[in-house]
This record gives sequence, structure tokens and C-alpha cells, in this order.
Amino acid sequence: MTATTQTVAVRVDPALLPEIKRYGAFDVDACFNCGNCTAVCPLTEGDSTFPRRIIRYAQVGMKEQVLSSKELWTCYACGECSETCPRQAEPSEFMAAARRYATAEYDRTRISRFLFLQPLLGTIAAVAFAVFLALFMFVNRAGPAPAGETAFFEWIPAGIIHDMGIVVMALVVLAGLAGVITMIGKTAPASGIAWRELGDRQGLRAVGSALWSSLAIESLGQKRYRDDCESEEASLPLYRRTWFTHAATMFGFLGLLAATTLDYGLEILGLRETGEMVPLWYPVRLLGTIAGILLVYGVTMLMLRRYRREARTVRRSFSSDWMFLWLLWITGVTGFAIELALYLPAAPMWGYVLFLVHVGIAMELVLLVPFTKFAHVIYRPVSLFLGALAEKRKAVA
Repeated sequence: MTATTQTVAVRVDPALLPEIKRYGAFDVDACFNCGNCTAVCPLTEGDSTFPRRIIRYAQVGMKEQVLSSKELWTCYACGECSETCPRQAEPSEFMAAARRYATAEYDRTRISRFLFLQPLLGTIAAVAFAVFLALFMFVNRAGPAPAGETAFFEWIPAGIIHDMGIVVMALVVLAGLAGVITMIGKTAPASGIAWRELGDRQGLRAVGSALWSSLAIESLGQKRYRDDCESEEASLPLYRRTWFTHAATMFGFLGLLAATTLDYGLEILGLRETGEMVPLWYPVRLLGTIAGILLVYGVTMLMLRRYRREARTVRRSFSSDWMFLWLLWITGVTGFAIELALYLPAAPMWGYVLFLVHVGIAMELVLLVPFTKFAHVIYRPVSLFLGALAEKRKAVA
């Protein structure tokens, strides 16, 4: 009997590690692959030997293996690996840089690359674009601000805002979908997923189970983040724990997006007039108010932690980190200011100014989701789903 060995060719890119370092992995050269980071990582299980494996891929130039790894998005950046690294190679920082790099590589438009690698110009461009959106609405206003009444959607016709919103959402969906398709094209084969095997009853059952565990339990419930990554914060009150502030930010953003979508749907169905005054307990407005409180609280706490450098994972910040946090915070705060203006007996001029600021920044914020750090809200659930699906199929194989 003779044994045959199958050799798999691997393309090596010597420029990979220097390229990832441009996204923030400043000291990963110090790593000698001792494996300490994998040993202390609370999320390591089975074949998920990160961050050691991803670092090694980068060191030897295995670009496709880096981009196809689900482990990039499984990492929650708790920082334990960096705290215990004997060489101070900052493996947690490397994983964050690798995620920025992957986001830029999945993006076909190259906008992500520009925002990450040209932070000053990217910030200037972001501000300029928000100003452009505000000026566009101002130029197309119906006339002078109505005296003595609060009529934002009469001053800036609702049709203009709705049309701009549809264009922005369409662009976001197309950009996000293109990135996800690129990601799946790389990650699914590496995970051993054969799509043709998912059409039978067992395959459909595996898809359903993977969706539940990856989206409901992990992405929304953040189970492993709460249970495994934050044991050192167990003594802190709930409102100060990192996972809670992240969850507040995420649910606040999603809640505001849902409230805006529902409000627009009610207007299309003729169940509500644009700009119509409704009580605070009106379901859609109540949803928006609660979501806004969560968003402002979560983002404020995240900004304070980053400013105070309370954890190793936030001791180094990038312009893109601050830009996105400030956009979120300004959107939430101006939203509440506009709510206040709506219920005042006379329309304040600052309300109309803030209305332009709020709508312009909110649209830009949504538009930037696929291209900034917030892109992980797209890629993480997809990666978790593919990983869970691969595990479910192995279990029934």
C-alpha cells in the first residue's frame, strides 16, 4: 500500500504584515508565537486558536487565510491577551488592526481604506459631506422658517428628506451587500460549508439553529461577551460594565433606525401625517425616545472610557474611532433637542438650525456604516453565523 500526499499551494504576500501595521498593529513584530495569548483567551475553544493563528498568518504573508478567518470577528477585544503577553506585542491591538484591514479589503469602493489610512483627510471629508447634505436641504427649503410655529417638515419639505433617505439607504444596502458577498466568498469555503448540502431537512435545520445561536443569542444577547470576556468587571455595577455600554449603543442605534422606518411606513400607509404632533407615549415616538436614551448613554460611556483610557484596549485611539463616536453622540443629542423644540409653545430658531444638523449627520452616519469601525455590526453576525453553521453541519455529518 502506498500513501500519497496532497500539496496545497499557498500564495504568500510579503507586504501583508506591513500593510496591516498601517491599520494600527504597531508592535506585532515582537511576537514570537509562544501561544500565551491563545492560552489566556476566554473565547478560545476547539480549532479557534486566536489570536496566535491570525498573527502567524500575517507574519508569513498568508493574506487569504487572514481575510477568510471567522476568528477576526469572534474576538471581542477584551484585552487579556495583551495584558499577559510576555513580549508586549499587543495581540489585542493586532486583532483590531486586522479587522480594520479586512473591512477595507471587503469594501469595493475603497472608502474604508481612505477613512482608516487618511484619518485627517477622512475627518475633513466627513464633515464636508455633512455640511453638503445640510446645505442641500437648506437650498431646497420651502421658504423662511414659519414664525411662531414648529414646522420642520414644512420648512424642509418632507419629500426631499424622504428621497434623500431612500438614496442613502439604497447606497448602504448595496455597499454592505457587496462587502458581505466578498466576505462570504472567502470565509464559507474556509469553514468547510458546502451550500448544496443545505437544501435537505438536516441542512435547513442547521441553518435555523445557526441563525438562532449566532444572531439572537450571541449578536443581540452577547452571551459570550457577558459570560466569558468580562469576569474582571463582575464587581462593577451593571451600568458601568463594558458589555452593557456596547449593548446600549447597539440597541439604541437599531431602535432609532427601527423607529424611523416604522414612522415612514405609517406615513406611506396614510396612518400618520409627516411632522404630526403626537404624545410622548405614542408607540413609535416612545420607541425612538427609549432608543435615543440608550444611544446617548452608551456612546457617552464609551467616549469617557476612551478619554480616560480606563482599559488597555482603549489606550490607543484612532481618528476613525473618535469620528464615529462623535457622529453617534451628536445625532442622539440633537434628536432630543429637536424633541424639546417640538413641544415648546413657540418655535425657536435654534430648533431649525439643529434640524439641519441632525438630519445631515444622521444620514451621513448611516451612510458610513459599511465603511467604518461600525461595519462589525454587519460582518460579525455573518461570521458568527457561518461559524455556527459549519459546527452544526459537522455535528450531523
